[in-house]
Amino acid sequence: MGDIAPKLAELTDDVLYAGIWERPQLSRRDRRLVTVSAQNRPDQLRSHLVCAKVNGLTEEQLVETITHMAFYSGWPSAVSAVAIARQVFAEN
Repeated sequence: MGDIAPKLAELTDDVLYAGIWERPQLSRRDRRLVTVSAQNRPDQLRSHLVCAKVNGLTEEQLVETITHMAFYSGWPSAVSAVAIARQVFAEN
């Protein structure tokens, strides 16, 4: 992203990841769970699901998160998320 949007890449690295993600009040696992549940962007959800597994979340927990979020972020979003999760789980 830095070649096209260098400032966005800088903010992502320095503020989001180095600043917010490193705060001790939530674990990486918990931050990833919040991030997955807030995603309504299919291309972003894919990478966050992969990272969620690296951060210790199980496939069962991720599917439960998607099921739970259906009632808060919309049924179509959850159905799309299940399709993405199916692909991510099959690839990993």
